Amino acid sequence: MASLPTATYHWQRLPIPMGQDNTPQLWICTLQAPVAEVAGNKWLKLHSAIQQRKPGQGMLSFGGAFSNHLVALAAAGQHYHFPTIGLVRTEQLDTHNPTLRRCRELGMQLIALDRISYRQQQQPEFLARLKITYPEYLILPEGGSDLAGAEGVAQLPLLQTPAGDADLLCCATASGGTLAGLIQRYPNVHCLGLPVVKDASLADRIKQCLPPTSSYQNWQLAEANSAYGKVSAELVAFCCQLKQHYQLSTEPIYTGKALQLLCQLLQTGSLSGVKRIAFFHTGGLQGLHGLYYRRLLTEAQYRLLLS
Repeated sequence: MASLPTATYHWQRLPIPMGQDNTPQLWICTLQAPVAEVAGNKWLKLHSAIQQRKPGQGMLSFGGAFSNHLVALAAAGQHYHFPTIGLVRTEQLDTHNPTLRRCRELGMQLIALDRISYRQQQQPEFLARLKITYPEYLILPEGGSDLAGAEGVAQLPLLQTPAGDADLLCCATASGGTLAGLIQRYPNVHCLGLPVVKDASLADRIKQCLPPTSSYQNWQLAEANSAYGKVSAELVAFCCQLKQHYQLSTEPIYTGKALQLLCQLLQTGSLSGVKRIAFFHTGGLQGLHGLYYRRLLTEAQYRLLLS
């Protein structure tokens, strides 16, 4: 396949007052993909897989019922004309779920996978059966996080902000591939993962996305504030303030939660000595539809954050 078109990057300084004279500059980097619904880190993670796909080969992957990854994969399949299958962590497919409905509109075949089966997705025997059942499909891991996905993220030019080089690189961290890409791209710059999950295995998952012989020492994980998908009124209010005051669009599952954690670290002085931070906005705004569907956002909040 010919080389894919390149993404464009937009920078925005976020002048959140922290009450300290030595507060670092905080710069937000947003990626605009050539395919709009393959947003943020998804474009980078899928980049290598799309290019490596053989003629006529489809793609199959895993995700939850409100997965940004599955929507992005479905959109890529429609745009580049290859079939897609999503194995969804659910007992029964909800036909009213806006995320799953969008996947279907984009041509993705959806298959429900109970939680016990879903947890086997990385087991060799399970993957071997999938390859036999779907021989014409390239199988991608949940979130697109593997060695190839991290290599795609390693294309991200996050170091050089409009005000100069950053000395701390940050991103929301869930399946680990995005942080792994930054670690590889910038081995001499400190990288901080802002977990949006409480997962004791997250550090190991990040290491699995790095070359097996590597020994990178330039990264760490902050301590997660809450479990994945947990949305508090305070967090939603924080996202709404980012939109109202700075015209920064976020959602409270990934980017909003990660930025809230970053601001808390700044407020407590945990990042002393840092002068300039570059934060990668990983996208995920389609998740707002699911939050509104589950009544975790009011109509006013939903319209504001989506605007």
